[in-house]
Amino acid sequence: MVRIRKFMTLPSEIKGLDGSSPSRNRSHLKDLDYSVVQQCMHCGLCLPTCPTYDATKLERNSPRGRISLMRAIADGRLEPTTAFADEMYFCLGCLACMTACPAGVNYAELFEHARAEAEQSGVLNSPKRSFIRNLTLRWLFMDLNRLQLVGYLLRLYQQLGLQALLRRSGLLSLLPKRLRELEAMTPTVQSKFSAELISPVTSAKGHRKYRVAVLSGCAQDLIFSDVNRDTVEVLARNGCEVVTPPEQHCCGSLHAHNGEWELAQALARKQIDQFPPEAFDAIITNAAGCGSHLKHYAKLLADDPIYQPRAVSWDTKVKDIHEWLIEIGLKPPVATAAQDQTVTYHEACHLCHGQKITDQPRQLLRAIPGLKLVELPESTWCCGSAGIYNLIQPEMANDLLDRKLKHIKSTKSAIVATANPGCLLQINNGAKRENLPLRTVHPITLLAEAYRREDEKSGRAA
Repeated sequence: MVRIRKFMTLPSEIKGLDGSSPSRNRSHLKDLDYSVVQQCMHCGLCLPTCPTYDATKLERNSPRGRISLMRAIADGRLEPTTAFADEMYFCLGCLACMTACPAGVNYAELFEHARAEAEQSGVLNSPKRSFIRNLTLRWLFMDLNRLQLVGYLLRLYQQLGLQALLRRSGLLSLLPKRLRELEAMTPTVQSKFSAELISPVTSAKGHRKYRVAVLSGCAQDLIFSDVNRDTVEVLARNGCEVVTPPEQHCCGSLHAHNGEWELAQALARKQIDQFPPEAFDAIITNAAGCGSHLKHYAKLLADDPIYQPRAVSWDTKVKDIHEWLIEIGLKPPVATAAQDQTVTYHEACHLCHGQKITDQPRQLLRAIPGLKLVELPESTWCCGSAGIYNLIQPEMANDLLDRKLKHIKSTKSAIVATANPGCLLQINNGAKRENLPLRTVHPITLLAEAYRREDEKSGRAA
């Protein structure tokens, strides 16, 4: 049952339809630790790894070029302009440059502060843009009940056949091309949200070794609640008592990545209050983009004397699901599928570049009997999803998707596994567009299915 409250009026978090901010006088880049800003040596080793630079070969579209712009603002040689803000939003934020950088430049921190600087300056403000950001970032994603209300209405629209009817009617052809493209990208809402599939506390199967919490997410809760269920089942199978509160909050990654620094901080405080780090052996996330953000609350709340010490503890407890299972010793399933299956693995940017987790998902996939892992060429190259990038930069996003699909087809795999909801949606939409018989799935779902086959086999044997 969806709890509906506070959804007809805008909350106090929204400071005005002009997008104004309570900290207008603060400069994110000028106030940032200057050692972070000046760390780039301009060596250029990041250039071959940057998808936007690879596409345009323009210096301003590279990490090195963007950092030069950021430093100019930090030095007071440049004021934020529309061109600066547009460039920051042309960046995917895939963080591949961080993997390539020999100097260890923290581009993730620079990137977030640069977008916050752009938003604070107001150079991109327009009535339409401010309305969209107010409606989504400052209202919809600030409260799970509002998001679930939208999800419930979309689910009803889909289950009653209204979406299929509209698509068959030909009325969509009357819409502008971009609106037709956005409609085609509409995700299918799950028949049940996470709280309807998962108990608040799930006992460990067998001897309890750990007590963990699972973050159900926001978009993940609506579109991939089955992955949350699979995550809890797998953890329980591996000796974990799992706490999954039914009412959770957005982690704030969407806000931090889109320049809403204060809202990201507010959501971080809510997370720490709901999941006290001292109460759990680990706090588990199964979404790569969320996980990369969740592991850096100490930086986000560095100026908060009350929450900063707790945030330090929080950062040590947050674990990606693959990372945690390998760390505690994965219990491999023993039952094989009816027939061998071939799977390839796309590495979500914020898992491999943001969290430096690359081998653990592969270990998990190789542990599943009857599953053959075929390496994907350019597995760490962005698929073009990148949060909301495919919504605001469709041309570049589609080029990256085409490149990714070409490599996926080269593996001749029936399944592509990836550990981020945005990547799952992006690749799935691309496969539908090209009529590819391709299953897109989270690695944890494949593991959960193997465990269930094991249970079925045991039941038949008994």
